[in-house]
Amino acid sequence: MKFKTLAEYFDTIESASSRLKMTELLAELFDKSNKDEIDKIIYLCQGSIAPRFKGIDLGVGEKFVIKAIALATGHEPKEINSKFKKSGDLGDIAQELLKNKKQSSLSFSELSVIKVFENFIKLANVGGEGSQDSKIKLIAELLSSASPVEAKYIARFPTGKLRLGVGDPTILDALSVYEKGSKEMREELERAFNLTSDLGLIAKKLFENPKQLSKITPIPFSPIRPSLAERMSSAEDIFKKLGKCVIDSKYDGLRMQIHKKENEIEIYSRNQEVLTKMFPDIVEEIKKLKEKELIFEGEALAYDEKNEKYFSFQETIRRKRKYDIKQIKEELPIQVFLFDLLFLNGKNYTQEPYIKRRKTLEKIIPKKNKMIKPSNITTVESPKEIHEFYEKCIGKGLEGIIAKDLNAPYIAGARKFSWIKLKKSYGKVADTFDVVIVGYYLGKGHRAQFNFGGLLTAVYNKEKDKYETIARIGSGFSEEEMRTFEKELSKIKLKEKPKELDSEIKPDFWVSLKYVITVSADEISLSPMHTCAKDSNPNSKGFALRFPRMLHIREDKDPKDATTTKEIKEMYRLQKN
Repeated sequence: MKFKTLAEYFDTIESASSRLKMTELLAELFDKSNKDEIDKIIYLCQGSIAPRFKGIDLGVGEKFVIKAIALATGHEPKEINSKFKKSGDLGDIAQELLKNKKQSSLSFSELSVIKVFENFIKLANVGGEGSQDSKIKLIAELLSSASPVEAKYIARFPTGKLRLGVGDPTILDALSVYEKGSKEMREELERAFNLTSDLGLIAKKLFENPKQLSKITPIPFSPIRPSLAERMSSAEDIFKKLGKCVIDSKYDGLRMQIHKKENEIEIYSRNQEVLTKMFPDIVEEIKKLKEKELIFEGEALAYDEKNEKYFSFQETIRRKRKYDIKQIKEELPIQVFLFDLLFLNGKNYTQEPYIKRRKTLEKIIPKKNKMIKPSNITTVESPKEIHEFYEKCIGKGLEGIIAKDLNAPYIAGARKFSWIKLKKSYGKVADTFDVVIVGYYLGKGHRAQFNFGGLLTAVYNKEKDKYETIARIGSGFSEEEMRTFEKELSKIKLKEKPKELDSEIKPDFWVSLKYVITVSADEISLSPMHTCAKDSNPNSKGFALRFPRMLHIREDKDPKDATTTKEIKEMYRLQKN
């Protein structure tokens, strides 16, 4: 496929106002693709060149792209930088300047999707002395051969600001429409995606032979998307739903998925960031296990062995750092509580009943291992036993409990009643919420010195593949956090509202959707201003958080891992009960 064809589709998708139209356009695009390029087209639609768990970073800032545009067009970097400060979009600037290029290209060749993709791969792999100049030349090479519309997306891509507004659910719908003319294949595609976290791979399998999708099983070093728990507000409700079940402790730690094949180990966060180098102590313990292939999940907590207590999430997350690893390892010894087994020596365990997965997990982990151990569980046969175990967990400073259906398979990437959580917050406030920062406000009064006065935040509507506002947050920040927010958010400011956001409120500055924070609130209330769960009726109301307060930044979560609109609706129902 010519890259111009892809760029023209991107341009039309960017202008589309509805998810349905985006889906139709993507399905048309896929129909023009072949099996050798479809995976590359999918990654480019995602704004990447590989799944996140591959850890590939283009390593290109806006200054590099400005220099590349200058090199390709003959315009001065100062002129381009001045335009960028006004528009905030290097793609629009590249498109404009390519229409009136000051110099002719020394060499010109029509761009293909594969050629552009290969240049981006080279960009990611360039390192060492002279790498900056090499990166600039690789981008300039593409721009020199690009038409204006191609230049728009070539310039946007390296900085991660494609601005299509297309999420994974929309791509899955489009693949189904391409293959079947409807969304009837969506569930099968999503199952395969949940087991591999690789949309490019799934699309390639679909193009080669759709029958391959049903045969996809977990693959070591391709993270399985985590199973999620539903909520209930009492032990009685849980027992009524599940009957006899297992109750697991709910730890306030860092969720991780651990993969092993022979002596090769990888550790992934819940948002598929590679954590392996940050936890050499865990890697050494996993290497001691005799099984050749393993995928299992656990919760890591920093542990104060002297005082026999667990540190908070904020302390545990300090272990997730790239430097001074040896020092922080000694300061914050870690314990990992393993709670599920997903793959063992070539066998897919996600379809096995929970109780079988658990018993097999317990056989694998040596009982004398102090760092890696199965989570603390109990089997219950009454609401009273659930409540007693819950009280014990709360007494130890844990978050609460998770009840697990004895016979349920592992539900990858979804929230089902096979797992049900009960947290101490449910009896007092609605809950804690993980929300996405979508904008911020300038400070007033004593906060004026920080150029930061608060945040506009949103939750994720998975059905619409959109983010919807739910709270303005003006409390819970320390002075240091206000300085940090102003510094970091100013780097990702946008001139316009993000396309994937539905908002009727306008902050002082919009930002790219990057950061997730945990907040507490007194309750969920109805709001005429916020768009969470708000329908098209002009008199309808959305949901808002009443008296929200920031607790901490969630470095282990992506925007798509935020609290969902569906969860907010359910929590509002629980709150009323």
